[in-house]
Parts: sequence; structure tokens; C-alpha cells
Amino acid sequence: MDGTQKQGRQRRGLVSSLGHFLGMLLLVAVIFTVGYGVGSGRVSLNSKNAAVATNLPDKLNYSSIDEVYKSLKNNYDGKLSEGQLEDGLKHGLTTATKDPYTTYFTAKEAKEFSDQLNNSFSGIGAQLGQDDKQNLEVIAPIAGLPADKAGVKAKDIITDINGTSTSGLGVDDAVSKIRGKAGTTVTLKVIRNKAEPLMFTITRQDINLPSVTTKTLDGNIGYIQISTFANDTTKLTQAAAKKFKADGVKAIVLDLRNDPGGLLDASVNVSSLWIPQGRNILQEKTGTKVVQSYNALGGNVLNGMPTVVLINSGSASASEITAGALHDNNAAYLIGEKSYGKGVVQQLINFRDGAQLKVTVASWYRPNGQNINHKGIEPDKKVKISDADAKADVDTQLQEAQAYLNK
Repeated sequence: MDGTQKQGRQRRGLVSSLGHFLGMLLLVAVIFTVGYGVGSGRVSLNSKNAAVATNLPDKLNYSSIDEVYKSLKNNYDGKLSEGQLEDGLKHGLTTATKDPYTTYFTAKEAKEFSDQLNNSFSGIGAQLGQDDKQNLEVIAPIAGLPADKAGVKAKDIITDINGTSTSGLGVDDAVSKIRGKAGTTVTLKVIRNKAEPLMFTITRQDINLPSVTTKTLDGNIGYIQISTFANDTTKLTQAAAKKFKADGVKAIVLDLRNDPGGLLDASVNVSSLWIPQGRNILQEKTGTKVVQSYNALGGNVLNGMPTVVLINSGSASASEITAGALHDNNAAYLIGEKSYGKGVVQQLINFRDGAQLKVTVASWYRPNGQNINHKGIEPDKKVKISDADAKADVDTQLQEAQAYLNK
């Protein structure tokens, strides 16, 4: 890949559980709204922030690879193209890291990743990742989309896709199997709560959603729901904040439940609506070295407004950055359940053929100094939604937020 890398590196927080995007929606991360996969994970940094694997040689010795190639060429009973083999090598390099958030995207996969990040895709509407045992895990179903309507829940382990085991299957490959044309179906077998096997046959659909929805509760509480931190998130959230302020609302509910993450800049911009200019939002570190600090940018129209942030196990990456920043700067009270726990940062590196490398370059830390990777953020008040409440469409977490703000 020498000579193909663009030196411009996009600053997009792949702070999504989006580890993989393709493993971002069905991320992980990558986000998988399945069609989308993350533990979205996603964030891009400037090249000066990138960690360097100094223990590696400048170039690989390809002699053993050539041996495998010749044996495959001379013996494989099937069809292969040179392009397939080259893409396989590139995917294999990132797979060797055993990091679910470091991924090579072909040009086609890179476009899918971008579409899914911005809530434009065809699939079932769920984000995928991997748990600490490399099981294929649902990070979050997106509210109102096919996976959610079918009953799929965060933390469900997908064991089979259309009757085929997911054992050893990466997030990207899982996403490609789950995605498909609108109107077609996919059957998932899942294990819930480490015991209960369930089957879901889900009809795929084309999905194109704004990342932010708003409404007014109780006549005087502004409600902002962010489904993913995408290109339109900053503009939509700023507009909502200004309107609520002008309308004289007395409090805000920021709903980040089942938000797998997304663009780092969007999370910083959203946090800046509450946090005074110059206050810390997060730090990035490689090892113990701080490589970058992100501070509030000003324009904090909601500063001092009583605020509750709703989180759950599907809240990951960029949504965890925002929740942690508001909490640690005494700008919000957290209600719900412990968040997902993705505390690493990815960078997107573009290549001339349209391909991309999404690579983990740092860990991020809350203003209180904590890294939440595999730990998550604990709410100030833990409130669960029971299966019975979910079936009855009773949102006990939102009710608790309203009660807190109406005191």
C-alpha cells in the first residue's frame, strides 16, 4: 500500500461502538445499523497524534506469503481474482491486530461505512460489536427500525445468521451477511442473558434518518434524542437548543440511549452547548502520554439549564464522551443503566482508490481522568426498563428523568 495513503486524515470520532463499522452498524463501532457496527467505533485524528508500532520492520518479508499464494494458485478448486486476493491480504493485516475497531475498508465498504454513519443504509437497524470473548454482540437496536420492532435488544449475542454459525466471524463479515436489499429477510438466532435462545426473522428496509429528534415534555422540558453522532448532529442539536431557550423551557432531557457513537467533533460540539468555553471534554492518550485535549468551544446556550442525560448499555463511544463530559463538569445528572464502555479512538486514513483504514490510535479519558473502555459509565440513578414495561411501551427511565426535573 506504499504511496497510496492520502496525508489528509479526517477528524471523525469513530467513537462509536462503531468498532467496526461495517462493524459499526451492524457497526462495531464498527456501527451496524445493519446494516450499520462499534463499538461505533470511530474517530479520526491528525497524523501527529497517531501511535507508531515501532517494533515492526519498515517492510514485511513477503516470501512466505508468495509461497502460500503459489500453493493456492496451483491447487485451489474455485474462482479467485487478483483483486480478491489483494483485498484479502489487506483485511488480514488489520485482523492480525485482534482489535475489533481496526479495520480495512475496500472502496465499496468505505462508502457503506460513511452511509451508515450518517444513518443512510439498507438493513435492519442495529449496531453490532464484539464482547470480550469475541462473540458477535448487539450494541444497540435503533428505535423504531426493524431490529427494534422485532424485539432484538442490546447485549443479545448473535450465534447464527440465516442458519450459519457466527463463531469466528468478524463484525464486518457479519454486517455483510445481515445487510441486503430492502424487502428481503434475514433470520438471526440470539442468546439473551447468557441463557435464553431466541429466533428473529427480520425484514430489511431502506433507512435514512436525521440523527436528532426533539419534542417538548410536560410543556416545559425540552427533549433531545441523538441516535448517532453524524454530519448533521451539530447543526440539528444547536438549532434545538436555541429554540428551546427561546421558548423558555426550564430543563432538558438529552437521550443518548442506544446511541453507538460517531463523529468526535460532533460530540465535542454537542457537549459545548452546556459546558463553558475552555473546560475539558476529553483527553486522548497513547500509553500515559496526552496527545490531544478537547475543550468546550463556547456558545454554551444551555449552560446552567437543569439537564438529565439518559444512558443505557447501547450508549457507546461519542455518546459516552458527551455523557461523561456533562456529568464531570456538573452540567447533567445521569439516569438509566451503565453504558457500553468504548474508550478508544480510531483514525480514518484514505487511500487513492477510495479504500480506507480505520485504525485505533489512542485511548480517551473523561474530565475526571477515567478511561471507560470495557467499564462503561455508571448513571447517578440506575433505572431499568422491564420486559413488561417495554412491551407496554412504558419508558420508566424517561419518566424518572421528568420526575427529577419537575422537583
